Amino acid sequence: MNKNFSLIDIFPKNHNVFKDKKKGVLLYQTDCLELMDVLIEKYPDGIFDMIFVDPPYFLSNGGITCHAGKMTKVDKGKWDKSKGVNENHEFNLAWLSRCQKLLKPNATIWVSGTHHVIYSIGFAMQQIGMKILNDIIWEKPNPPPNLSCRYFTHSTEIIIWAAKNKNSKHYFNYNAMKKLNNNKQMKTVWTIPAPNEEEKRFGKHPTQKPLQLLERIILASTKVGDLIFDPFSGSLTTGIAAIKLNRFFVGCELEDEYISLSIKRLRASINDKKNT
Repeated sequence: MNKNFSLIDIFPKNHNVFKDKKKGVLLYQTDCLELMDVLIEKYPDGIFDMIFVDPPYFLSNGGITCHAGKMTKVDKGKWDKSKGVNENHEFNLAWLSRCQKLLKPNATIWVSGTHHVIYSIGFAMQQIGMKILNDIIWEKPNPPPNLSCRYFTHSTEIIIWAAKNKNSKHYFNYNAMKKLNNNKQMKTVWTIPAPNEEEKRFGKHPTQKPLQLLERIILASTKVGDLIFDPFSGSLTTGIAAIKLNRFFVGCELEDEYISLSIKRLRASINDKKNT
């Protein structure tokens, strides 16, 4: 990395549970809305070059799915339970509007979700004047079967890529994406497997994203030394990808279990980076 993460000294110290100045990594354990309010007050013109968000999908409401060949309830935790259409949308507006304020003028945001949440997010983006650039279809090659046999098998998620507003001049690493795609223009359907066993060696998050997915997103829309934020950082895949690609990272997670998992993954990733 060609510059020091000098901003690490002026970020809030409250609720900070992991810091590595050399690699430029900060992890907070707190409510992301509260953290973003503090950051907005300090940086009203924005500070982040890219934000990735994997928010609650609001799908833990007594349904069933298949895990390891067995029927299991869809119950990811209290944080994933729906509070009704209107309240869910207000929550999406709350975190999304804060993210918008924290983006630099030409920065972009990526938001992932299933049909349970993604249409609310797309509408919220339009409400607050963001510019939607693409909707990526992430196809999972080996999804769990649909046990009810009353629907098509759920095998995709949608990832919306958007700029701060209509005046933003967003960065796109066209050549890198073309190179990844056998020297052809990359389309908006990405077939990427779920996280492998190595990515889950310290534990797993119920909505954990594959490292390959985040690496592609970061490579597509940021440069070396850029600053990335993830307000619902979960098992910290965004942070691991940022370290690997020499970007700086700020993450926020509330649950003790996933903070512990994130710190283990961070330490291993930083150690691996030192040895390469």
